[in-house]
Amino acid sequence: MEFRRAQAVCVPAIHLHVTAATMQVSQKDFEKAQEQLKRLKKDPGNEAKLKLYALFKQATEGPCNSPKPGMLDFVKKAKWEAWNSLGNLSQDNARQKYTELVSSLVSAESAGQNTEEGSHGGYETILVTTKNNITKITFNRPDRKNAINHKMYREIMKALEEAGKDDSTIAVITGKGDYYSSGNDLNNFTNVQPGETGKMAEDGAVLLREFVGHFIDFPKPLIAVVNGPAIGICVTVLALCDIVYASDRATFHCPFSQLGQSPEGCSSYLFPKIMGAAKANEFLIFNKKLTAAEACAQGLVTEVFPERTFQKEVWARLEAYASLPKNSLAVSKQLLRSTEKEKLHAVNSKECEVLKERWLSDEAINAIATFFQKKSKL
Repeated sequence: MEFRRAQAVCVPAIHLHVTAATMQVSQKDFEKAQEQLKRLKKDPGNEAKLKLYALFKQATEGPCNSPKPGMLDFVKKAKWEAWNSLGNLSQDNARQKYTELVSSLVSAESAGQNTEEGSHGGYETILVTTKNNITKITFNRPDRKNAINHKMYREIMKALEEAGKDDSTIAVITGKGDYYSSGNDLNNFTNVQPGETGKMAEDGAVLLREFVGHFIDFPKPLIAVVNGPAIGICVTVLALCDIVYASDRATFHCPFSQLGQSPEGCSSYLFPKIMGAAKANEFLIFNKKLTAAEACAQGLVTEVFPERTFQKEVWARLEAYASLPKNSLAVSKQLLRSTEKEKLHAVNSKECEVLKERWLSDEAINAIATFFQKKSKL
């Protein structure tokens, strides 16, 4: 009895001592994480920054206690919603999650720096690396949601040409930051001098035809890793990729008619084959936005992964694919594509001719002007 009494008295004391020590370490790690965050060289993206803000507020102040901002105060409203979504998460747990998130960002940046020996120089709008028999092409305009300007079109084509000839087994396309790509940069249509609209349309059609042609002719397995929202041209060429893996936070949208334009990337031919005519019409003509799950159900996406495990699961699978016999993969891919390659080039040419006419139409010009007016008011 005396031993049991002593044990009953001592255990709570030990427990309190351990808990206090754990909290002290947690606070120390929390402060260290704040310093590490300041030293990050690259912007982690809006989604990560919102999570960090929310976790920091929860860790230092507890559950959200401020009034909800007005609907038009977009930045404050996004911050409030991120913090409020944490509910009654304890301050200790928030501190832990904040520390883990910063650690993952630091690790990701370090991993990026460690692959520099496999990086390809000479690019400004994309990152190109070759590692583990995989050539990875990353859209690298996160501040512009990876919108594709003229330079980026040309750099992607150059990267595809090099990847088609190098020693890698497969090629992968993905995006940096929150977006996969917001599609064609509409600034491509601005700053056109009077009298040069015809040349702009002609040059744009040639560039687009060559760009899509590079996807049609790419000789190796080409895999899209869609890490976030995808819009326009980067969606339509997905049908020319061999596999499309998507995060569950990805969305797919082709607002062509909304901008007075028409389908491209061979989507007018391939999407009805993949999705069925009715679904393709809804998507390409009536601007329906698809979730990753919907795009997968309709055959545009191969498989969807949870955001928290997306990169880990996908890259483990890609590395396994890249260990397969290289020539066998290439021959099989070319055999599957060969029966329709001529048809795809013909469709691509026709789509570009139609688009050239659309770009010169009052309807398209007015629609793009309206887009910029709405954007300037945000």
